[in-house]
Amino acid sequence: MEEAQRRVDEWIKTHGVRYFSELTNLAVLMEEVGELARLLARTYGDQSFKKSDEDRNLPDEMADVLFVLLCLANQTGVDLTSALEQNLEKKTRRDADRHKNNPKLVSGS
Repeated sequence: MEEAQRRVDEWIKTHGVRYFSELTNLAVLMEEVGELARLLARTYGDQSFKKSDEDRNLPDEMADVLFVLLCLANQTGVDLTSALEQNLEKKTRRDADRHKNNPKLVSGS
């Protein structure tokens, strides 16, 4: 994640002029998540594709979400590598047996 954050920062400084404000990037993140949700709903859900959806691709939509999230992390001083490690540790402590004991997740249910 460190490398990704560094590369995004380098790209912004080289091509993007400057970061958008944090609130603008939050709005952009919501837009990108919406585009990802739209594609997933049409690919795996019950909705059909429209002509305007034909040029969308899942990896690109996910990368758009990640790019803006990396921008927000850079702007707010969040080290996502450390944050992810801490988050995984928290989930491991909290959910060590929770999912294993969830009958909805047991295969064949």
